[in-house]
Amino acid sequence: MTAAAPDGLLVVDKDAGMTSHDVVARVRRLAGTRRVGHAGTLDPMATGVLLVGIGRATRLLGHLAGHDKTYLATIRLGVTTTTDDAEGEVVDTVDGAADVADADVAAAMRSLTGDIEQVPATVSAVKVAGERAYKRVRRGEDVELPARSVTVQRFEVLARDGADLDVLVECSTGTYVRALARDLGAVLGVGGHLTALRRTRVGAFDIAEARSLDALAEQLEPLPMADVARRAFAVWEADAEQARRLGLGQRLAPAGLAAGPVAVIAPDGTLVALVEERDDAVRPAVVFPAERDMS
Repeated sequence: MTAAAPDGLLVVDKDAGMTSHDVVARVRRLAGTRRVGHAGTLDPMATGVLLVGIGRATRLLGHLAGHDKTYLATIRLGVTTTTDDAEGEVVDTVDGAADVADADVAAAMRSLTGDIEQVPATVSAVKVAGERAYKRVRRGEDVELPARSVTVQRFEVLARDGADLDVLVECSTGTYVRALARDLGAVLGVGGHLTALRRTRVGAFDIAEARSLDALAEQLEPLPMADVARRAFAVWEADAEQARRLGLGQRLAPAGLAAGPVAVIAPDGTLVALVEERDDAVRPAVVFPAERDMS
């Protein structure tokens, strides 16, 4: 029997046509364990960076998913679809979208940059009364999703070919690039939808280090958990007693830590926990028990 892969993180370059769950299923077979998960769903149409955790590293995923992301996308003006992307049915077409002035496009993009209120696409993974919105839509139900606060740091045109805009988007977690395409078209009065999407960064993890599933099938080498934590979070180099107590889930006295999750590294270099300092105490948010067979 093949030994399970070590705990750690894979930076996967997802192919088009696959769901994020498809990627997880493939990695489970490659890693020899069912304890595999992903951080941040990518639609089947999309490609690019998908963070996949193995073993104890799955406990990092919820925190990694909250990091900012970067996308390259193509938006087609003048055509509106039911899903706000190329996989939906066309519901409206407007002539003259290729003639919209570049200055007007730039101004519309500026109006969608910064802290904005965005209504997600109805065919999305957002839950409505405990069920994914896309499942309700596919049953023919009318779904209205509330707007949510997101931050778009950059929304810029890289190239243009008539009604097709190649764009760069840097944004907070929870931002739907499909919705940006829809809203850009709405601001310009011509409609629009997404025709291509590639995620190039999640937090500290970039497309340059991502590997395809075929490459991972040849050599599966997850990034060690401590290395992932050092790249993704502020770090506290704890002494042996602090590491022991935090590893048991105990609180410690205030230590003047940075805001947000802080990775606790033991003297032997292992990741012990993610902690937060609040209410006059250092409190474990996630504890990583000693490595053992968890397959």
